[in-house]
Amino acid sequence: MNKKYLYLLAAGHLSNDINTGSLPALLPFFVSYYGMDYTAVAGLMFASSFLSSIIQPLFGWLADRGSRQWFMALGVFFAGTSLALTGFVTNYWLIFASVTVMGIAAAIFHPEAARCVNGVSQGNRGEGMSIFSVGGNGGFGFGPLLAVFLVTTFGMHGLAFYGINAVIMSLALLLAAPHLRRAIAKSKAEAAKAAAAEAVKEDKPAAVAAENDWHAFFRLFVVILFRATVFTGISSFLPLFCIHALGTSEATGSLTLSIVSIMGVLATLVGGRFADRHGYRRTLCLGNLLLVPLLAVVAFSGSIYAVYAMLIPLSFAMLAPYSSFVVLGQEYLAKNIGFASGVTLGISMSVGGIVVPVLGHFADTFGVASVMALLVLIAALCAGATFLLPAKKAAKAQTE
Repeated sequence: MNKKYLYLLAAGHLSNDINTGSLPALLPFFVSYYGMDYTAVAGLMFASSFLSSIIQPLFGWLADRGSRQWFMALGVFFAGTSLALTGFVTNYWLIFASVTVMGIAAAIFHPEAARCVNGVSQGNRGEGMSIFSVGGNGGFGFGPLLAVFLVTTFGMHGLAFYGINAVIMSLALLLAAPHLRRAIAKSKAEAAKAAAAEAVKEDKPAAVAAENDWHAFFRLFVVILFRATVFTGISSFLPLFCIHALGTSEATGSLTLSIVSIMGVLATLVGGRFADRHGYRRTLCLGNLLLVPLLAVVAFSGSIYAVYAMLIPLSFAMLAPYSSFVVLGQEYLAKNIGFASGVTLGISMSVGGIVVPVLGHFADTFGVASVMALLVLIAALCAGATFLLPAKKAAKAQTE
């Protein structure tokens, strides 16, 4: 596993996702500086997510057609410069267009980057994907803090930082692309050599041709939809639940997400190593199964102390399996790793902008406590669907 390039890809992931992660924290400033109403800012969240979920599998398919490391640089560049532009224009539709481009650009980055991570982490794909994922989680975790600091310190023009960061990181990715291609080729050759030696030792066929299992991938797709809905629902409504249902202060409610985000970085790393040792499918099953009772305590205990006691294990249950569903998707579609990465990462990252309005309407109708109860039910469905995932025949020993 070539960690030098994994760290570079993780840094690119951070630079890419910090833009999307910053957007929710910028919405109040769009209201106060530009006079937008709530419908307008909700439209910006939708713009950043909807096309992204459609575009990402397309660029994954293109990545499978040939090596396109420049996709990563292109995505990082336009994601950062588009968000930076929103600090210098006041017309709503220009801002809407910029945010839309930001979402599309972020989608361009993920499939090729995940394909490269798979290439340079042969034999330790769970750990490799977890290192890469830490960059994305860090972007979503620290993005809001960075956005508030930049605007409160420098005004809306402070968003120029995102453009500067994008230029630097995109140049680094472009310069590293030839070396990355050679590292991927070397890693795959070494993995093939090791597999051949193991086959000779155990008197088995030297290699198994890559195959696609679309039926298994569809089952995984359902799991990801459920998981993304639960994750987005918790991110959107847990602070509101603590404030309005449990009677805590705004600071106490908001702190819950900070704890989940910070612990999520550690959970992702631990989960990747656990999956390499015990199997990707088993890691998914364990994490999703544990999530149900933990979330039930949060939703039904009626105690803020019980909620805080559940935050760290809840973070591990949600985020430790993060790398596993990406790697498992790549195994199910072994001939189309880029497309698999585009779908798994695209749905997990962008479904929130589509689902949140539906959950918000449910909360307006039945109350925020009812939303938390609904999330427990969806988590139970997710756990059940996870146990229906088959082991991939060509990699049964690894997934089981």
